[in-house]
Amino acid sequence: MWGIIRQKVAAGGGSPVARIRPVVSNLRNYSSAVKQMMVREALNSALDEEMSADPKVFLMGEEVGEYQGAYKISKGLLEKYGPERVLDTPITEAIDHIINSAAKSNYMSSGQISVPIVFRGPNGAAAGVGAQHSHCYAAWYASVPGLKVLSPYSSEDARGLLKAAIRDPDPVVFLENELLYGESFPVSAEVLDSSFCLPIGKAKIEREGKDVTITAFSKIVGLSLKAAEILAKEGISAEVINLRSIRPLDRSTINASVRKTNRLVTVEEGFPQHGVGAEICASVIEESFSYLDAPVERIAGADVPMPYAANLERMAVPQVEDIVRAAKRACYRSVPMAAAA
Repeated sequence: MWGIIRQKVAAGGGSPVARIRPVVSNLRNYSSAVKQMMVREALNSALDEEMSADPKVFLMGEEVGEYQGAYKISKGLLEKYGPERVLDTPITEAIDHIINSAAKSNYMSSGQISVPIVFRGPNGAAAGVGAQHSHCYAAWYASVPGLKVLSPYSSEDARGLLKAAIRDPDPVVFLENELLYGESFPVSAEVLDSSFCLPIGKAKIEREGKDVTITAFSKIVGLSLKAAEILAKEGISAEVINLRSIRPLDRSTINASVRKTNRLVTVEEGFPQHGVGAEICASVIEESFSYLDAPVERIAGADVPMPYAANLERMAVPQVEDIVRAAKRACYRSVPMAAAA
């Protein structure tokens, strides 16, 4: 986990004052792509632009300087900004500092202390790295008051959400996916503009549909979109929601979609018990129960530590076919029509 911090400026020895740059958001879907951009490039450019725009922003963490980041996210930043703003630190397991200090300082100081820090790093299953390096802990962090939790899917997400996180006055946990770093996505001129920023707490409808709602985040958005393509060939129109923000959760977009489609499938890599999908289910039951035409389907990682063997690893995380089957169950299409007749 690496930290991106904005220093405070004390006004004449009084209370610390955070100088926050405004969030400029654009909620349109960007279809006029001008280039392809890798997720790691999107993250690197967001860091570079925010450090250039605000001299109080600095980066610290294991291997972020001389090694330029374990996944080259901080490539070139040490050379450009120097060792006072790009600091190599020993490895640290920082969850206590995140949930017990950063998340609570604003509340415990009656609003006098803000903690403008971003904790960013890989989250979720990778490939062949075993039980201790394959967790999705979005639900862990999202259960903590005082934290904001973001999880990007595309290069647009990565660039816009990281900029928003850096500019935010509160602590943000920014959960990337190791397997997405090398993926390329189309980006528009608007996304490449240095002022581009996405709003925290707002989901994106990646694909519109009318028969079933599928919610997902991070890498699972891509699997859900592939599942939607398969379902479309079988006459099922799936709406795919990219959550982007886990806390705050965009409950209004989710519930509006369910009220349109009358069915819901939640998909995540994390453990099923107390997961993000469970929270979404609760929200829909509380706010849109009378609109449901079928039980909610929940797809999650297996309730076991991640196996090392490739065949078992595949069984432990959601696959496209799992999403397809769940959507069919929700639409009462799991039995072939000929057999049903």
